[in-house]
Amino acid sequence: MRHKYQTTALVLARSPRGEMSATVALLTADLGLIRARVQGVRRPGARLAAALTTFAESEVILVRGRESWRVAGASLVQNWLPKLPRAARERAVRIIGFALRLIPMDTIDASFFPIVHETFTAFAREPETLGDAFECRAILCLLAALGLDAGQVPDPSEIVRSRSPIIARINRGIALSGL
Repeated sequence: MRHKYQTTALVLARSPRGEMSATVALLTADLGLIRARVQGVRRPGARLAAALTTFAESEVILVRGRESWRVAGASLVQNWLPKLPRAARERAVRIIGFALRLIPMDTIDASFFPIVHETFTAFAREPETLGDAFECRAILCLLAALGLDAGQVPDPSEIVRSRSPIIARINRGIALSGL
């Protein structure tokens, strides 16, 4: 019998797999970034469909197979999509794309989840005028967690005042990553 892992996860992406199944990219609180197979999630009225949409934060039960992860269960904690204004959703999509390109799959690292979760929370609660600063801060934090930036991560108010050096640091980190 395989061990079941229960953890909180943010659904970063979902792509079809076969006729009724899908593959989801999950940023988990305990296991880092993983891809997992979900059987029957695309079937009309599927039990797990709401908990495994993009931008969903869910409690998931994962089973590690020989070659991949499989979602055995999921319950929706909250859906971030309706909570984020349009501009914040666009920023969140850029952060998710960045995370999917840079964070290594199946590397157990719990440092990435709080960065993305705190950024989503800030996008939902803080004024839209600080959106760009929160996006820059999230990218800097991800780069620092990956070891691609060693500087101090500034507060959003500092980023608003001096954006150019922050963008230069982000560009240096991206260049170091080889993207």
